Amino acid sequence: MSTDEISSPAASEPSDAELLQRTASAAVRLREAVAKAVVGQDAVVEAMLVTLAARGHALLVGVPGLAKTLLVASLARALDLSFGRVQFTPDLLPADITGTDVLHEQHGSRTLRFMPGPIFHNLILADEINRTPPKTQAALLEAMQERKVTVGTTTHPLPDPFQVFATRNPIEQEGTYPLPEAQLDRFLLEIHVDYPNEQEEREVARRTTSGKAPAIEPVLHAEDVRAIGKLVPRIPITDEAVDLAVTLARATRPKSERAAREVKEYVRYGAGPRGSQALVLAAKARAALRGEAAADVDDVRAMLTPALRHRIVLSYRAEADGVRDVDVLEAVAKATR
Repeated sequence: MSTDEISSPAASEPSDAELLQRTASAAVRLREAVAKAVVGQDAVVEAMLVTLAARGHALLVGVPGLAKTLLVASLARALDLSFGRVQFTPDLLPADITGTDVLHEQHGSRTLRFMPGPIFHNLILADEINRTPPKTQAALLEAMQERKVTVGTTTHPLPDPFQVFATRNPIEQEGTYPLPEAQLDRFLLEIHVDYPNEQEEREVARRTTSGKAPAIEPVLHAEDVRAIGKLVPRIPITDEAVDLAVTLARATRPKSERAAREVKEYVRYGAGPRGSQALVLAAKARAALRGEAAADVDDVRAMLTPALRHRIVLSYRAEADGVRDVDVLEAVAKATR
């Protein structure tokens, strides 16, 4: 598929059926492009493509050395989008992300001119987002929710598309800060990156020491991403799937009648309405990437863990008993079958 297949001048207004078929074809090409740089991690790439199609943001969680940064950078190269990287550090300031007004002097007159920060790109890599204080993390809140940035008294629109892929190291505590719940809720999915298997790790060792950089050609342009983003909300979803999404989200709340025993014992706060919204939207995106005409309950169940795991707050008892968020969600899934 050529890079302009989805939205070419000759077919500027394709039908939803045609666009769905092209989206599925584009997804195959994107997976192949990312695979040139990243070995394995198929489930992670799939979740990243769901995030992309749904026009959401994703948080990639994993120990160092699992190619989280490379995954995002490779996806950006395959998308032919403008790419901005912010390395989060303890001394990072909000203006280092959003930009700031600077004094400009010309011909004896002085004016304030806005200098945009690295957030003014289509695809943003927020690397090690938990290494900066909450005040700086909050600089992303308005951008992620409203696709705009306010500096001083002026509001600046962000590029379209605009999506944030953040990374977080789950094991280091020195020099890190917890992510506020309001920040976490802005992420459509939390994607956990695991260790490669033995065969994949062998290929990683061979590839990364060969001295050859993989060449990734663009698969989609910005207008193609926009077209897919507009298509996904129009994907039909069955009533049973919507009911399941709402039931699953409500079942994570300790006071809910549908809450499983594990939820009542180990969860302080469950997922809010954004949880069910995320499940429905992610299910639609998953169906679109497969070229399916409608999303169903299988799509909703497939997105349960990445869509809800960062939206539940476990109790101290859960930590003491070694209960993880994924264990709670497994109990939720069993209770709602």
